[in-house]
Amino acid sequence: MKDMTLDAMAKACRGQLCGANTMQFLNARGIVIDSRMVQDDYVFVAIKGERTDGHRYIEQVFADGALAVVTEQPLTISKPYILVDSTRQALKDLAAFYLSRLDVKVVGISGSVGKTSTKEMIASVLSRKYQVHKTKGNFNNEIGLPLTIFKLEETHQAAVLEMGISDFGEMHRLAAVAQPDIAVLTNIGMSHLKTLGSRDGILKAKTEMFDHLRGDACVILNGDDDLLCTLTQVNGKPPVFYGIGASRHKQAYASDIENLGLRGIRLTIHLADEAIRVRIPIPGEHNVYNALAAAAVGRQLGLTNEEIKDGIENARTIDGRTNLIETRNMTVIDDCYNANPLSMKASIDVLATALGRTIAVLGDMGDLGQDERSLHYEVGRHLAEKGIDILFCAGTLSHETARAVREHNSGCTVYEYDKRDDMVKELLPFLQEGDSVLVKASHFMEYADVVEAIITM
Repeated sequence: MKDMTLDAMAKACRGQLCGANTMQFLNARGIVIDSRMVQDDYVFVAIKGERTDGHRYIEQVFADGALAVVTEQPLTISKPYILVDSTRQALKDLAAFYLSRLDVKVVGISGSVGKTSTKEMIASVLSRKYQVHKTKGNFNNEIGLPLTIFKLEETHQAAVLEMGISDFGEMHRLAAVAQPDIAVLTNIGMSHLKTLGSRDGILKAKTEMFDHLRGDACVILNGDDDLLCTLTQVNGKPPVFYGIGASRHKQAYASDIENLGLRGIRLTIHLADEAIRVRIPIPGEHNVYNALAAAAVGRQLGLTNEEIKDGIENARTIDGRTNLIETRNMTVIDDCYNANPLSMKASIDVLATALGRTIAVLGDMGDLGQDERSLHYEVGRHLAEKGIDILFCAGTLSHETARAVREHNSGCTVYEYDKRDDMVKELLPFLQEGDSVLVKASHFMEYADVVEAIITM
């Protein structure tokens, strides 16, 4: 880590450096919150979590070679420590300070749907020109974002950071840490309605990112989103819009879209007066928007058309995100990481392009507020309209999905269950060679276990 002395760290998080002050100018090699990850000359930040309190492990981390700890509690030891009012705030302050020491372009990504897949696409494109660091897994919140930043090295030239929220104020705090050079918002959908109330509330919460943009920052927005397209000025500058089909306000747009089913999408991307013919290797027309966002970011950071094309055509998804798994006798569309109505419908669209019996294995979507039952019903109606052959679903709210399918498509066979495990017991012997199976639900339903059961049967 660059210039992360104990003295500088204490000043950055407004803490008091205590203990062995003769070590104040020693440089930390890393910063962690998991005591098991401590190595020689690491700094351990003691976080109070739901399951444990990091302060319990302070003696152990010093025995394991820690240089210092950040704590909310005064210690009676001679080892160096930084005393702060809040270790959670200190973690964010340290991340912001560390990022400020690095010469790296920061791309911040948020939106209701598609954050992770857009992040992966942007990282793939930028990696054709730069050394890129990106958010891993779900490290996109007020704990995960700082930990992602601490993994940056001096050799990195670009950081692609996913920023996820569920309440007002969170994005403001995340942006204060990341301070993006480029801000990307994918869409404003129906997620976290329990805390944000409405799509207008979601827009307000997501656009808190603009509070902490760097001086000459560029904002890139989905111009086909009915709310984002109203943002004609951000901090005194017009945003860059992208979308499907030419229009006067879009600086990046797609035409000549050809759906190749599970083999992906072929399209032409237009950037100013230039056109790039490209194939997205990931199925689902929603990935057109991901590719457009990546192309727009790439153009802002000086990539050539050839580099943008190569980055898109070599993009890959991650487990649980429209991840195609070819077993010995069937195709599994693993999209079980999380779900909301918009992403659920997009995944059903992908399944509808598949060969063989099309089987949707769905579960409940969480955090939808007072309209949760009607939103599950809408998903069922969409599934019915797409002509999916079979629905297996589990969960209290998924009964609404099943009801909608029965009411709108008598040709779709429906199996519904209260519990996921009961569903799996009947699903596995039902599957046969040539089936195409979509598995999707909100994370709390733990449908990754369903995917594992299918591919190991």
